[in-house]
Amino acid sequence: MKKTGTLCTVTPSGGKDDSPAIMEAFKQCGQDGQIEITEGDFTIAKVMDVLTLKNCDISIKGKLTWNDDIQYWLRNSIGVTYASRSTAWRLGGENFTMLGHGKALFFGNGQKWYDQNRDGSNQAGRPISLTLWKAKNVFIDGITWRQPQFWHTFIAHSQNITMTNLDMNATSNSQWSTVNTDGTDTWNSKDIVIKNWVVTCGDDCISIKGNSSNIHVKNVTCYESGAMCIGSLGNPTTTPDYVDNVLFEDITAIHSSNAAWIKTYPGVGHVRNITFRNINFRDVNQPIYISPCIYSYSNCDASRLKISDVLWENITGTSRYNVAAGIYCSKGAPCTGLKFKNIDIKPKNGGTAKILCSNINSDSGLQCTGTCPSGWKQQLSGNA
Repeated sequence: MKKTGTLCTVTPSGGKDDSPAIMEAFKQCGQDGQIEITEGDFTIAKVMDVLTLKNCDISIKGKLTWNDDIQYWLRNSIGVTYASRSTAWRLGGENFTMLGHGKALFFGNGQKWYDQNRDGSNQAGRPISLTLWKAKNVFIDGITWRQPQFWHTFIAHSQNITMTNLDMNATSNSQWSTVNTDGTDTWNSKDIVIKNWVVTCGDDCISIKGNSSNIHVKNVTCYESGAMCIGSLGNPTTTPDYVDNVLFEDITAIHSSNAAWIKTYPGVGHVRNITFRNINFRDVNQPIYISPCIYSYSNCDASRLKISDVLWENITGTSRYNVAAGIYCSKGAPCTGLKFKNIDIKPKNGGTAKILCSNINSDSGLQCTGTCPSGWKQQLSGNA
């Protein structure tokens, strides 16, 4: 690491671990300075935790490869509170940028994790690639991810975050699937802009979790994913969870599990003022979906987590099976203010799509063709 004035430059060591040099750059230039990680191949063999950034511009042009010492990461990844998750890299502070110039590549050696995890869900210690933690006024642009260990990114306890022109891909080359390689998840955060992303992942593309508000997601293409998702939230079921003011627009979903959906546990709180607009998709399992009892599919009517004022507009494409929408709202907190405009969903193999609804407002504008059973599963394996 070389320091010139307020600029710290990190070049590849050619050795086993470049993380100490990167951490030294953050230490010396992370406040009122600049950090440049040059072109070349860097190895990351230790956790990186930097929570004191201030007025700092980070430029990355190289390839960062996280090593595959799974036992190290299981023991040392940094806890991020939410659902016992942890991360390999945590950044916090205020007024900082991270620019990848379309050259930065974050390679997580994820295949090792997918194989070791063997289709398990949330292995403790399996690290999120990059977490923004108690970060404020942040701009991230022009970074590519390949084979992340777990979620690509996580935004927690943060405000005024803009992330643009990101390319994410988690694809398994073996019999074991990626499982939980979300593009991003937000939690306890507000004022977020996500724009111009391409994501291939084995789970939610963009997931808005509890106590998130004022979020704008625009021009995102998702492959093999859950696409645009509110939730899951409401767990633990005794602590209120809220999501307010979210706009998803100009979204494409290809061969995905869902397109525009809301999933909660039977908890307390609310989901309010959500818009899904201009969502186009091809071969999606369940395009429009609401469940108040995700994963257990029981106790659905006990939920007091009210879903209201949600608009689906210009939702078009093909469903994998004959269900365009499966919407079940809790009898304990029926959905109100749901609105549907210009919904055109056709089964890819022909026929007419079913629209199944229960406990929603009668003026929704959706022509329901039947009731949705409580405990409706989030994924179909054939026609209903």
